[in-house]
Amino acid sequence: MASNKTLNAKNLEALGATRLAELLLEISTGNAAAKRRLRLELAGAESPGELAKEIRKRLTTIARSRSFVDWQNRRTLVDDLETQRRAIVEQVAKGDPAEGLDLIWRFLALANSIFARCDDSNGTVIGIFHDACSDLGEIAKAAKLDPARLADQAFQALTENDYGQYDDLISILTPALEEKGLEHLKHRMIALSNEPVQKPAENERRAIGFGSGGATYADEVAERSRVSTVRLALMEIADAQGDVDAFIGQYDEQTMKVPKIAAEIARRLLAAGRSQEAWQTIEATEHGRGGWPDFEWENARADVLDSLGRGDEAQAARWSCFERSLSATHLRAYLRRLPDFDDIEAEERALDHAQGYMSLLQALSFLVSWPALDRAAKLVMERATELDGDHYEILTPAANALAGKHPLAATLVLRAMTDFSLTRSRSSRYRHAARHFMECGSLTSSIRDFGSFETHEAYAARLKAEHGRKSSFWSLMS
Repeated sequence: MASNKTLNAKNLEALGATRLAELLLEISTGNAAAKRRLRLELAGAESPGELAKEIRKRLTTIARSRSFVDWQNRRTLVDDLETQRRAIVEQVAKGDPAEGLDLIWRFLALANSIFARCDDSNGTVIGIFHDACSDLGEIAKAAKLDPARLADQAFQALTENDYGQYDDLISILTPALEEKGLEHLKHRMIALSNEPVQKPAENERRAIGFGSGGATYADEVAERSRVSTVRLALMEIADAQGDVDAFIGQYDEQTMKVPKIAAEIARRLLAAGRSQEAWQTIEATEHGRGGWPDFEWENARADVLDSLGRGDEAQAARWSCFERSLSATHLRAYLRRLPDFDDIEAEERALDHAQGYMSLLQALSFLVSWPALDRAAKLVMERATELDGDHYEILTPAANALAGKHPLAATLVLRAMTDFSLTRSRSSRYRHAARHFMECGSLTSSIRDFGSFETHEAYAARLKAEHGRKSSFWSLMS
């Protein structure tokens, strides 16, 4: 049974409204975010209109602010924005979709001014605007706005998408835009592309950067932005309308030969049942098939071959991709398409290939994740001197995976990371190196025979002899 002191709704209700009100006032003293939240709740209790008025007032205040928000103050801004977004979506829009739509557009319009004065190095703030953009789709659908008018709003937003806050806007709004809205938006984008280029006089041009190619001017950046905005919008509209040819029309012949672009086009042609054209697109690419694979292109090529009834060639393409990259995804796709029992033999052949792969770290990562731990342990034992302890992102999970049944192999991996940190005097890693060293010690009891490798005692003595003066490392052992 839960204690009466447990913080839950039932226990708090028992305090009574008066006491709870007193506590809320006390807790919110000196806490601007809490006060704003309480004001929103009070406004919402009075009427949806009052809540909307309170939100609009706060959005105006945020828009007018000019103070820089560094990483230390970012949390306050994030909480404020999230409070306003949720109030719009969960309260206003549910009671009055048209009012909610207006407010969510106003909220999204804050993005450019906020990012101009905000450190968003961890992507938290843009995440809130992406959430708001996603919310826009449902609110717009509920508001039943005229599709042409909604398209005008979308057009305005897309031309002000300085920080990517409106990415995916067209696909989000497609259900509300319907065919009429999509056509209206397409015509507006085409009109934008046809506008004459406004180039200022040479003495009026404003340089905003300098590089090896000379100055970069504001008018050049603006023109590139316009071209990119139109092209991306027309591509998204084409996808929304299922118009493959309109999508393809946004690329010139040379660009269509770029593997990633060719793969995108081929997939759309496949979906439209135009397999032969998809194959022609794939085959026209400028992609060497002997080096590191472009996975999107490789996947599209295999799928096109399958659609043409050339399954053996598709399988050969998947195997080739695996051979070059040790891609587990392509190996699994290859094995899934084999007859029963043939997949067992093919898997063994694949694991043999992985064990002999040139890159030790890539081979180890593959064998650990597959998983084939016996083979991974054997690989470590055979090529221990090649282990690069700098790659802790691969070696740490490998050591963890091997520790249970292959303690010696795990020890060798841990030693590689420890040796690297000490030999290169990477003091920032000493804390991890000390942990790795102690883990080696704890694994000793599970190792029956070190074979040709140093025992833990011998290894510890060598470290002491070679790095005994690195007191900041040894102090972590006490």
